[in-house]
Amino acid sequence: MGKYILVAALLVWLGSKSLASLDYHWQWYRIGDFLLVRDGAGWRPGVLLQGLGVTFQIVFWSLALALLFGLAAALLRLSHSLFGRGIARVYLEMVRNTPLLTQLFFLYFVISPIFGIGRFPTAVLALSLFEGAYASEILRAGILAVDKGQWEAAHSLGFSRAQAYRWVIIPQAIRHILPPLTGQAVSLVKDSALVSTIAILDLTMQGQMIVAETFLTFEVWFTVAAIYLAVSLSLSALAWGMKLRFQTYL
Repeated sequence: MGKYILVAALLVWLGSKSLASLDYHWQWYRIGDFLLVRDGAGWRPGVLLQGLGVTFQIVFWSLALALLFGLAAALLRLSHSLFGRGIARVYLEMVRNTPLLTQLFFLYFVISPIFGIGRFPTAVLALSLFEGAYASEILRAGILAVDKGQWEAAHSLGFSRAQAYRWVIIPQAIRHILPPLTGQAVSLVKDSALVSTIAILDLTMQGQMIVAETFLTFEVWFTVAAIYLAVSLSLSALAWGMKLRFQTYL
């Protein structure tokens, strides 16, 4: 945390030095209106916090589906089925070797009209497929890190392969996969900004609209960046706490 604070302070100092030569008239006092708004009913979220709420929804559903896609691909890669391993390999190579923006546009402009899928489900599907490809390798590596003797112990107790995965292997693999999965979740938060390209009113899109209306370029984008940073640091802190808990009880 101290390193993050030092880096942030250095960036702020460098930014202030570089922006001093622009003779820019700062209007930070106007940013509060986009975070919280007070009316007759009391305080309510401003447009930036509303966009953050949409971002949270996208990240939550995308992360849940990414874990499912990733686990399915990892299990297929570890299966004895040649067809299953081939399907998983094609999925991984196609997704990991093409840009996320291209995948998003393909799903939105080609697949969505055929099946009548809306913007929000399309964005969630694109992000979950993309992040799931990377999560699958993390999950596979975590499963392979479990000692082979655990498989033998599970089979000696009469567990099937599925039961061994559920009760023995995956619980132990969590300790290995939690740190890299946290990094993938942070990456998902940042990648979610691309959904603004298909007119979803997430945090980034709301920031773009505010800048277009008010020309508060630096104030708005610095605020948006600070919000993304706060979310990412919170996820990292949560994962660190979970890691310590697993190390204590497992």
